[in-house]
Amino acid sequence: MGKDKLRRFAEIDTFANVYQLEEAKPLKGNWTNNHFKNCNPLVLELACGKGEYAVNLAQLFPEKNFIGIDYKGNRIWRGAKTAIEDGIENVAFLRIQIENILDYFGEGEIDEIWITFPDPQPQLSREKKRLTSPRFLEKYKPLLKKGGKINLKTDNDQLYLYTCETVEALGLKTHKNTDHLYTSEVLDEVLSIKTYYEKKYLLHDKNINYIQFSFD
Repeated sequence: MGKDKLRRFAEIDTFANVYQLEEAKPLKGNWTNNHFKNCNPLVLELACGKGEYAVNLAQLFPEKNFIGIDYKGNRIWRGAKTAIEDGIENVAFLRIQIENILDYFGEGEIDEIWITFPDPQPQLSREKKRLTSPRFLEKYKPLLKKGGKINLKTDNDQLYLYTCETVEALGLKTHKNTDHLYTSEVLDEVLSIKTYYEKKYLLHDKNINYIQFSFD
């Protein structure tokens, strides 16, 4: 492990807005009161990477709370440090494996989920690891409040089509859907937030896919 990674891992241990593994389990079911000290809606960004979406959403919606989730601490470091430096108190970060999400949040605790440019896991043998597979959707379902929405934003056409097919097969409700986000009518201030990797994709004229759906 490089010196920068080691330094970042050591630094996030001192960040009040980062929780890691076992230390986060006591917050299950009561994140808003115990960490954010309010009763505002709670939104997750899964596979958050450097946390650009979570941080930007927190700035746009100070009346909501946001948690970016990823397992790579050196990536979380960037988003957490930005939030501290800019005084953004309605965003936190959680370093866990997303497959264990049920250990960290209570039933009906989450208002909305964002999945932004996750690993598409293109091999058929890795379908169960896709964050929009039925296996993962079953984990999100009890955590979301009634009417809670899931948003997927991805440059990967295969993952987008797989998600659309999964949503249809499970009888879920689609609210918004486009395979060319930046030329579509659904584009708004929130969807205009661009991550580091998204900016790179757009420089190469890659289309960005987006779907919003719910269990209702």
